Amino acid sequence: MDSHPFVWIHEPSRKIAFWALAGLAILSMAALQLLGGPLKTEASPAGIVSFELAGTIANTERILESWDPGARVYAGLNLGLDYLFIAGYVGAIGLGCVLVGTMLGRRARLVGGAGGYLAWTIVFAGVLDCVENYALVQLLLGSRQASLAAVARWCAVPKFLVVMVGLLYVLLGVLSFLVVARGARPKEGG
Repeated sequence: MDSHPFVWIHEPSRKIAFWALAGLAILSMAALQLLGGPLKTEASPAGIVSFELAGTIANTERILESWDPGARVYAGLNLGLDYLFIAGYVGAIGLGCVLVGTMLGRRARLVGGAGGYLAWTIVFAGVLDCVENYALVQLLLGSRQASLAAVARWCAVPKFLVVMVGLLYVLLGVLSFLVVARGARPKEGG
């Protein structure tokens, strides 16, 4: 698998980079969860995710009206910190797809080759996330352009889908490796 967005990282360093980026993703996700508490209201039961998926200016305004000035500050901090999270999850999931693809490619070339393509789609999901955040920041700052709410939603939905597919590929790949490794061990007492 030679075509993926992480070819510039030497193969022996990819696992180290994966763990560092996974750590960044986990730490920033934990911080986002802490900052997201005040954003959960009746109008936005999922907090910032409700804002991402609002889709219309009417829904967006309902959410913004449910947030007091302090909650809006938390929303701004959440959106700013999300850029760090994007770097972490894009790198971790993307490299995870590459690592799993390399491992699976030794046994099943087609399934393994999918890892490189999925890594590219994860990078695309990160770009969508950045565009979505830009639209949400504009709405948070007072813009009432209906297109911004629609852009945020139309970036968020495919982003979530691509990230879920990438995570599923990594998870199933690791499970496959564990099953094969377990079956390859010699049986005791035999």
